[in-house]
Amino acid sequence: MILLIDLCYREDSLSRDEFVGPVERLLRRSGAPFFTRHYTAVGAPELEAADAAILCGTALRDTGFAEHPELFRWLLSFERPVLGISSGMRALAAAFGAGTEPCCEIGMADVEVLAPDPLFDGQEGFPAYQLHEYAVQVPDTFVSLAASDQCVQAIRHRSLPLYGFLFHPEARNEWILERFLGLVTPVTGRSG
Repeated sequence: MILLIDLCYREDSLSRDEFVGPVERLLRRSGAPFFTRHYTAVGAPELEAADAAILCGTALRDTGFAEHPELFRWLLSFERPVLGISSGMRALAAAFGAGTEPCCEIGMADVEVLAPDPLFDGQEGFPAYQLHEYAVQVPDTFVSLAASDQCVQAIRHRSLPLYGFLFHPEARNEWILERFLGLVTPVTGRSG
């Protein structure tokens, strides 16, 4: 079961349709079981039931999630696959002590693969949809996987299956999300 996390400023906001809805549709098409929660409603029961988590993006000025880093501390000990998309990448990096820096990209940009990873296997680069005003400073425990000419676009934890993408794979690169789903192994015997 995949825990899909809505980072929008409030539950059931209009932005949810733009940033969470496309990921939900992709998960439905793939047949992957999931449940969606607002980031303020994620607790021990949701984390225990999850075999993986996806933190969705938000609108440009929707940064309320960043005011509550304590709500993302679970990422430090969640050893199952995690994908943070755009704002989700910011939340993931912040949980590991990284800050942000200005980097505004809106629209399509070329992304170059910097390091080998199963999610980018066979790709040297690809165009990707960008919608962000900030990039993350890569935490020490992460490696940079891809970059645009402006900033780092993808990171992965050095020893855990934790990924962050600044671009929006749900908009133009669904193949990356499909590869991420290949990392998810359902754990039997877990309550939820």
